[in-house]
Amino acid sequence: MDEIPEFKYRGARALVTLHEEYLWSFVEMWRQAHLLEISLPETDDPDYRSMESLLLHVLKSARGYMIWICEQLDLPDPEIHPPPVTEEIEEKIEGYIEYLLDCWRSPLVDVEEERFSRPEYVSNWGIRYCIDAMLEHAVMHPIRHLFQLMELMGKEENPDSSFD
Repeated sequence: MDEIPEFKYRGARALVTLHEEYLWSFVEMWRQAHLLEISLPETDDPDYRSMESLLLHVLKSARGYMIWICEQLDLPDPEIHPPPVTEEIEEKIEGYIEYLLDCWRSPLVDVEEERFSRPEYVSNWGIRYCIDAMLEHAVMHPIRHLFQLMELMGKEENPDSSFD
């Protein structure tokens, strides 16, 4: 895997780095939960019907955040391929995440700091975000699902134990 390059706006580099770190943390927790055959709560939401669909949801979201950011900033399409289908996701997870994170490393390198805070843009789900806030949202998304899995596994009181 390549190293994260320097950015004109160090705040963007920090968020890209944090996204990478927490996406891997989520995947490690997902693997633990999957091995323990943890069940997700009953829901009609297709993103939470199975452990595989949850993993796919997190990966599709990570892909979508960078595509949306590039669209809003009129940057070239990062051409990030969709993640593998649910039935193949477990066996292809490692390679896809490395690919996905590699696609995250360069699109924002030359974007000036001012473009990250103004203007705001309407997200795909109707909420307004500046680019900096969308990057923060992208960092928090795998953290939220990491926390969800930790709670389901009964590890919320000692989160460090999840990284043994």
